[in-house]
Amino acid sequence: MELRQCTTLALGGQARRFVEARDDRALVETVRECDARGEPAFVLGGGSNVVFADEGFDGTVVRVATRGIAFDDESVHVAAGEPWDDLVALFASTNRAGVECMSGIPGLVGATPMQNVGAYGQEVKDTITDVRVWDRRSGAQLTLSREACRFSYRHSMLKEQSDRFVVLRVTFRPERSSESAPIRYAELARALGAREGERADLRRVRETVLALRRGKGMVLDPNDPDTTSAGSFFTNPTMDEAAYDALRRRAGDVPRFSEGDRVKVPAAWLIERAGFAKGTARGPAAISSKHALAITNRGGASTKDVLALAREIRDAVHARFGVTLVAEPVLVGCGL
Repeated sequence: MELRQCTTLALGGQARRFVEARDDRALVETVRECDARGEPAFVLGGGSNVVFADEGFDGTVVRVATRGIAFDDESVHVAAGEPWDDLVALFASTNRAGVECMSGIPGLVGATPMQNVGAYGQEVKDTITDVRVWDRRSGAQLTLSREACRFSYRHSMLKEQSDRFVVLRVTFRPERSSESAPIRYAELARALGAREGERADLRRVRETVLALRRGKGMVLDPNDPDTTSAGSFFTNPTMDEAAYDALRRRAGDVPRFSEGDRVKVPAAWLIERAGFAKGTARGPAAISSKHALAITNRGGASTKDVLALAREIRDAVHARFGVTLVAEPVLVGCGL
């Protein structure tokens, strides 16, 4: 299997072996057998947040294809292989609030706690109660509480130990409401004609988020080359107040957002002011014409092409601002 066929960036060479696991047993047993043989195994979700090397993967790639959604009082138990946006749409249609601002994000449910996926002021940690995993080290299935997952900005213990834990199921407890969770993002509030902190009709919030994301090339569309990407290629840097003050002395009035007791700075702002306008291209690898955070494959790009552009951006931002951007996608067999 050519891995480029399984990723939204359309990159990656051949996998030595490719298995599609349609139930938890097949998923666990395939990974267990690889571990017993000492063979590398990579668990693949929707392919929207991963970059494979041009050389491919010298082992087994296991694609998660498990399905199932179960409702239990106020909780919703969701198989790792369910498409994420389908779940968001289901929640919106059944008056379950708390994930509507993450509409249009590609990928599968099982990947969301690993990355602590978030958008427009919401993160999945806000509605997740626990995650069912298989522990490759002990050979046992475990249920990890929200606290055990140690969620932080675009990070979790599950991401930190992705070579140990295989996500099988995620349990959510959304708020039962026909209105959204309080709006926490200025751009979304403006688009809704609301104030930050107010609520709005749940379905209207979903449709507004989808429209905003489409305008940035962040909703997959085969007719839009800007969507042949891994979404945001870099995370927004976070720093303490002292580091932010140093950045302001160097760069002037830098936009900021609160991230707990830290400051979050828009990576797109840094990238554009480091000299990389939307649409900047290096051969077939290019920054999206709609959003400076996305690196796209304009057709025929290699992983080396995309990573070369990413390195150029990272190095220029560091030289200009003293801030080191961190890649958001998982890099498999390659690196910056």
